[in-house]
Amino acid sequence: LTERNYTYITRKCWDYFVDLMRNVTTAELCEWKVISRPYSELQDCLESWADHLNYSYPNALAEQYIFQSHHLYFQNCTLEHPVYFDPPEDVLLAMIIAPICLIPFLVTLVIWRSKDGKAQA
Repeated sequence: LTERNYTYITRKCWDYFVDLMRNVTTAELCEWKVISRPYSELQDCLESWADHLNYSYPNALAEQYIFQSHHLYFQNCTLEHPVYFDPPEDVLLAMIIAPICLIPFLVTLVIWRSKDGKAQA
């Protein structure tokens, strides 16, 4: 019964979200200040009704609606900040090996300086 009630209510949450998104133009679809209210309303509706009905959250049905919103409305949005990828393998290898090669040199330098310090004392 709880699952059926939640299924019915989540459909209402979705319908409300779709209704709110009708006021958003295509040019505004990727502007967070414009879409944050409808998106937050959807998320809050799904979560608050799950809590109200003692239904677990997050759950598969709620996630389905969130994914559906991304697929229908936000699929063509690009990130303002670039996505960073791992550097090429040769650069990565150099970044790993360089500090490792410095360690024996630094250890030798510390030992040599500490021996030199003992001789002066």
